[in-house]
Amino acid sequence: MDDSDRRAHWENVYSTKTEQQVSWFQEKPTVSLDLIGATNVSRAAAIIDVGGGASRLVDALVKEGYRSVTVLDVSEAALAISRARLGSRASEVEWIAADVTKWEPTTSFDVWHDRATFHFLTEAEERTAYVFTLAKALRVGGHAIIGTFALDGPERCSGLPVVRYDATFLGKTLGPAFRLIETRRQEHLTPMGGVQRFQFSRFERIE
Repeated sequence: MDDSDRRAHWENVYSTKTEQQVSWFQEKPTVSLDLIGATNVSRAAAIIDVGGGASRLVDALVKEGYRSVTVLDVSEAALAISRARLGSRASEVEWIAADVTKWEPTTSFDVWHDRATFHFLTEAEERTAYVFTLAKALRVGGHAIIGTFALDGPERCSGLPVVRYDATFLGKTLGPAFRLIETRRQEHLTPMGGVQRFQFSRFERIE
């Protein structure tokens, strides 16, 4: 899927469905918050939520006092949902509408968080572009937290195929510049009552 098709797909999703109508909706992203907390970064740390669109992670980070939060998503409609939900506090966040595989970061981050963007990159060149951007954006010593469907998770989501991972496979895909720190499994209960099995892995950027 090229970037224009990807953008059109997600614009359609977020223009035609509410937050609670998508399978990945979480009222509180507990695992993500726990893993960010485990990095022990300060409240001044630069954090980016990749594919964070309408996710409520940004609400929780702002509420907890993190002062340098960026949300990147390919869908303007998804970002608009979060901005509207945050109201006046939306101005405390940097919002970037871009495809992560094409994006050119201009600053460094202490924490890179991605829940369920990477597993949609089914082509090798897309994954290579993502890892290149990740390595460019994340400072040495910074942490990459990536959540994907687990090996026993769904094979498709939102009508699209995905690549499923465990921590070992994900680490090999990211390459030797990233050292695995910890991994967790999550059984996500969808708003429709189904279960989706995820893995979340936290890596340190070491070179």
